[in-house]
Amino acid sequence: MFSSDSAFSEWLHDVCERQPQAARLLRAAEEEQRRRGYYHTLREILQQPFTWTHTADQMAGLAPDLRSSVSELRHLILTGSGSSEYAGHCARLALQSRLGVNTLAVGGGALLTHSYHALPPGRPALLVSVARSGDSPESVGALSLLLKIDPAVRHLVLTCNARGKLATNFQENASVRVVTLNEKTNDRSLVMTSSFTNLALAAEFLGYLDQPELYTKRCGQLSNIAKRLLETQFETLGQVGAQDFKRAVFLGSGPRSGAALEAALKMVEMTAGQVGAISETYLGLRHGPMSYIHANTLVVCFLSTDATARAYECDLIREIDQKSLGMMKVIVGDSVPSDLTRNRDVVIECPGLAELGEYTVPVVEVMVGQLLGFFRCMREGFRPDSPSENGVINRVVQSFALHFPAGLS
Repeated sequence: MFSSDSAFSEWLHDVCERQPQAARLLRAAEEEQRRRGYYHTLREILQQPFTWTHTADQMAGLAPDLRSSVSELRHLILTGSGSSEYAGHCARLALQSRLGVNTLAVGGGALLTHSYHALPPGRPALLVSVARSGDSPESVGALSLLLKIDPAVRHLVLTCNARGKLATNFQENASVRVVTLNEKTNDRSLVMTSSFTNLALAAEFLGYLDQPELYTKRCGQLSNIAKRLLETQFETLGQVGAQDFKRAVFLGSGPRSGAALEAALKMVEMTAGQVGAISETYLGLRHGPMSYIHANTLVVCFLSTDATARAYECDLIREIDQKSLGMMKVIVGDSVPSDLTRNRDVVIECPGLAELGEYTVPVVEVMVGQLLGFFRCMREGFRPDSPSENGVINRVVQSFALHFPAGLS
């Protein structure tokens, strides 16, 4: 149980007082919330600022145990499947910047299909397996395979589920270290929200093993920024999500490209594919994907805090406007230039992001994407807790056959 449970409840009350849409949703009878299928998802989105500080304290306490994992590394590889892979993309540059070690994000599926060929040569290397449930076939299969064919690789499992296979199957293996986050981060909703941001922040801690106090301070700052956003912008994001857009484009550079990947996936998952969504870098958009932006398209821009990256991003946003592309834009950042907006566009100001710098895991931006997906899901008449009513996708990917190289089983 979180020590901050009572504080979270009191804060929710304050949000409801400030944001009418939050009050309508959260003050409905629990039976009504469950009937409409948003009971878990909404709370799991809103609890994130409180879970981040808890995860920060937990990870900071593990610093002595984890230092050996990153000693004398040549490579650090973050792996997962779906959202868990994108958490690695969010944390990759932050880790590479702080550790000075080549850091990659590799999908669990790539490890299954191409085994050690999907990893960079040179050892020692640390493979960080990121997973909400720890029960997906890729996660367990990839770790099992690499333990057999590449014993020089060290392993760290970050998971939200103490009962999952990743947390339990390798307890006797000295090459595998398992860290299980608080059970509250193990989302009950189909989509990953709290689990995603907490796993990304937990991975980022590997870059702060010698400065745990700085890490907890920064997570506290992110928590405060996210709280302010929810206290002031919940209604606005609800209004955007209720618009009749049929497509969405999420743009991000550097770490925010990982946030864009996750936000696009959230939109597709939570609308059961009724709203198409893609992610792209700002500079990559000109190379074909700009043609995806039609008159019915929402364009979501995650702005960098780095001056050079932002200059390129602002140029691209102005080009979108000059070409009259898209239905409306949502621009998320700290000190957003006033000339980037037109007509129906919305600015989500996040004071304090610039102070944290470019290589901070973009969990605040991800939270904006989660809320847009949530509200669009409600607009489509789906249930956010289980938007895939026909079972096309599931909370945990269903079991499938694993094909290991000859001689291995």
